[in-house]
Amino acid sequence: MGNEAQVTEKDARALAEASRETDWKKPSFCKELFLGRFDLDLIHPHPRPDRESQARADEFLTRLREYCDTLDGSVIEREDRIPDEYVKGLADLGCFGIKIPVEYGGLGLTTVAYGRALMLVGSVHASLSVLLSAHQSIGVPEPLKLAGTPEQKQEFLPRCAKGAITAFLLTEPDVGSDPARMASTAVPTADGEAYQLDGVKLWTTNGVVAELVVVMARVPKSEGHRGGISAFIVEVDSPGITIERRNTFMGLRGIENGVTRFHNVLVPKRNLVGREGDGLKIALTTLNAGRLSIPATCTAAGKWSLKIAREWSNARVQWGQPVGKHAAVASKIAFIAATTYAMEAVLDLSGQMNDEGRNDIRIEAALAKLWASEMASLIADELIQIRGGRGYETAASLAARGERAVPAEQLVRDLRINRIFEGSSEIMRLLVAREAVDAHLKAAGDLADPEADLKRKARAAGKASGFYAKWLPQLVAGKGQLPASFREFGALSKHLRYIERSARKLARSTFYGMARWQAGLEKRQGFLGRIVDIGAELFAMSAACVRAEMQRAESAAEGAAAYDLADVFCRQARLRIEKLFDGLFTNTDDVDYRLALDTLDGRYEWLEAGVIDPSEGTGPWITTWQPGASTAENVGRRYLPSTREEPAKKGGGGTRKRATAGRKDTE
Repeated sequence: MGNEAQVTEKDARALAEASRETDWKKPSFCKELFLGRFDLDLIHPHPRPDRESQARADEFLTRLREYCDTLDGSVIEREDRIPDEYVKGLADLGCFGIKIPVEYGGLGLTTVAYGRALMLVGSVHASLSVLLSAHQSIGVPEPLKLAGTPEQKQEFLPRCAKGAITAFLLTEPDVGSDPARMASTAVPTADGEAYQLDGVKLWTTNGVVAELVVVMARVPKSEGHRGGISAFIVEVDSPGITIERRNTFMGLRGIENGVTRFHNVLVPKRNLVGREGDGLKIALTTLNAGRLSIPATCTAAGKWSLKIAREWSNARVQWGQPVGKHAAVASKIAFIAATTYAMEAVLDLSGQMNDEGRNDIRIEAALAKLWASEMASLIADELIQIRGGRGYETAASLAARGERAVPAEQLVRDLRINRIFEGSSEIMRLLVAREAVDAHLKAAGDLADPEADLKRKARAAGKASGFYAKWLPQLVAGKGQLPASFREFGALSKHLRYIERSARKLARSTFYGMARWQAGLEKRQGFLGRIVDIGAELFAMSAACVRAEMQRAESAAEGAAAYDLADVFCRQARLRIEKLFDGLFTNTDDVDYRLALDTLDGRYEWLEAGVIDPSEGTGPWITTWQPGASTAENVGRRYLPSTREEPAKKGGGGTRKRATAGRKDTE
């Protein structure tokens, strides 16, 4: 629409910077890794849950698996909907309150148990894991646990645990990764008791079926109001809310993702989460642990792919032997097996660290999301190739021909979104890069400020010299150069020595980049992306080695197998890391950028000739919207009866369920 905030690049950067967590109150393994310090003690011995937590998790997961065995994912795929009875069954098991504390009616289980639950339901159909994770990882429960008042927690968390499905509403038709341009507003009412919410939100995962939503909207700055982007809990049955459509996508056929319009919606001031202006900071803090839901679904995809690849490659015979014994296919199976092991290692280590609360995991969670989503897509593509034509054929078509209904092509479609939502891979690399260079920016100050004059830069250079005088000598030598280092890891010790050496090399490379480009480093996104990808691989190697050693200590047989998996994974990862190191300063980034600018200017428009564009004339690139009442049909619906209760009117008895007018309820 025409009223979205007009902001400059400087404004957008300032908002993003203000929304960061600036303090490091706890240690961070990956923060130290990017600084060239391989602090293995932060992750080894591998953290473990206490026995009581583990027993409660095992009991729940056993019941969940038994229930999942009764579900049919092909029904969701065929009907583009999750059946209401599936959701009711999940609610009855407590799946909508897995991480909600017991005192609020939840199960009070750990992050690791939550990840295991997502793996189970996601292996039935990916839309089920999205339903649960959009509700618990980024919906109402997590922001409330982090920033809600005791009264808000008491009012809303029990409802969330019962099955009041929630959603997180940030994106707008013309606002994605740049929230500084947010157009939705929340204007304080004259009596100061509420906010009037207006705007349109896009890609509202769970929004079509939600009972409660967290909405990000801009509060105007005024007397008594600090203003800024703020977070509100909103009842979806409030007057003025219309679910205008349900979107459809390449994959995730069962998700309830839509477009939600707010027109003159009154939100009580008690529903403001945190302070005005804290909305984005709350959202980013929520995502620290919330992002671990994606590595969980990616790990499940890897496990299923490994099972299918193993069974199919034994059953399919070509040229006189099973296809899995041909080297070309065997290498793909090895990649799937080794990478799946590492994905689970990254997931469990990150989850356990979050549960312990001793470490700051903002970088670890971001790297886990980035790396797992990229690797899972590669795994799915390799599975398609192993299956050949049957991999490209749908499960329904295979079944119609009398063959095993393996939905390999569906896996590719379902996984593709993981590299986009909750932060695209490109945005994640920039986010991690910002955290990785935080110590440098604090030390260098104005040297990294593109608007600082020469005098300010000179003063900053003097200040930075003290930091670098102490830090740079630490990057010259380390334990990775000592043959006896990490010998308790046996055959994996060589990989830990490599990690230590590579961490120092990574830190030196980052420094060289800062020295070379200074304030221009933020524009070197190719360089920064490779720095982050190296860090991600080193983190995955570390997690795999620590997990294998934990397994060896518990079981000699399983530990030996785990060591083999970790060893092969580390060998594969080292090849990728060396290629990334080579590309830091030897690449085509500059010529690629010039070519892209010429392309945007139309210099090569002639190259597009000879094809037909079927999208031509079908609509604008970005939809526009105007404030006002909706003219669309409300397509919102509910899986479950409303959990909202309020005192009965005078003369009535007890309490009554609030009506949900205008919605297609399935009560």
